[in-house]
Amino acid sequence: MTGNSNNAGKRRLRAERRAAEAAAAKAKAEQEAKERRQQTIIGAIATCIILILIAIGAFAIYHATSQNGGAAKATGSDQQSQQATDTQSLSEAKNALAAVSTKPARADDQAGILISKDGYGKKASGAPTVAFYMEPLCPGCASVHRTLDGTLESMIDAGQLNLELHFMTFQDSKSTDEYSTRAFNGALVIAENDDDPQHLLKYLSNIYAEDFQPGELDNYESVSDDQLKRQALDAGVSQEVADKAFDGSTPYAKWLKAADDYTILRTELYGDNGGFSSPTLTINGAYWSTQEPSKAGVEFKAGFLQAIGLSADQVGQAGAMPSIGADGKPLDLG
Repeated sequence: MTGNSNNAGKRRLRAERRAAEAAAAKAKAEQEAKERRQQTIIGAIATCIILILIAIGAFAIYHATSQNGGAAKATGSDQQSQQATDTQSLSEAKNALAAVSTKPARADDQAGILISKDGYGKKASGAPTVAFYMEPLCPGCASVHRTLDGTLESMIDAGQLNLELHFMTFQDSKSTDEYSTRAFNGALVIAENDDDPQHLLKYLSNIYAEDFQPGELDNYESVSDDQLKRQALDAGVSQEVADKAFDGSTPYAKWLKAADDYTILRTELYGDNGGFSSPTLTINGAYWSTQEPSKAGVEFKAGFLQAIGLSADQVGQAGAMPSIGADGKPLDLG
């Protein structure tokens, strides 16, 4: 009996030991499974975080590019600016501009259209050349136009000034219907098909008028081609040319965009913000800040006339020429 009892006790102990080992193995397996699940969850969370960061980074790059490289970044109520962010060189951009198949014949290789008393493409002898870089939605451009247009037209008629027009369209994204491209494609069609440059100048005055120029972004209200056509007709453009300029097509759209890409890489046009801004003026090729008159404490038109060396009572008088001539630099307003 004693032997049987001992054997039974040993069997019980072995069974208990095996049960304990099995329980321990099960607990270990469950713990390892739990840890694997936790690692899987942690890995999934980490992957999601990485993907989110990548998406945020991609959006930031896209936003910066669209704002600076292909559109515009507002720097205040009076100026609109943009900076080149891609790797395209100035020479590459100029070559791309030249390579556009449909281009205005009256534009030079820097996308400027010259106007003088002798018409398109001919400089008045001895007169300074003012280049005006403008964007149709730019409030500062409108301010310059409203202040100077009458003066510039009188000076051109008297042979006192050559005017070089540069049409920029980098704020298309601030409208809902590519207003900038449509407005300035129309201007180019007018320049190509109407031999009187005064009609083009008056069209520009009309679209920059306070009661016509649309707002930007949330303040933009769609402007139809018919509305733009009306401004051309009111400027003296013939019905035939106006119909062609605003027939719904934009044959010069690619050229305008190529002109944007080239112009914003021209460092000689950069202002204090380190990039291209509209409006930009140059006088005989020298950058002239539109802020100069206010810094000198004079009105804008008076400051402009002082910079070229012409008094207000000489404007429009044949034979009274700006003192800087065709080669001089803008005069100091100080």
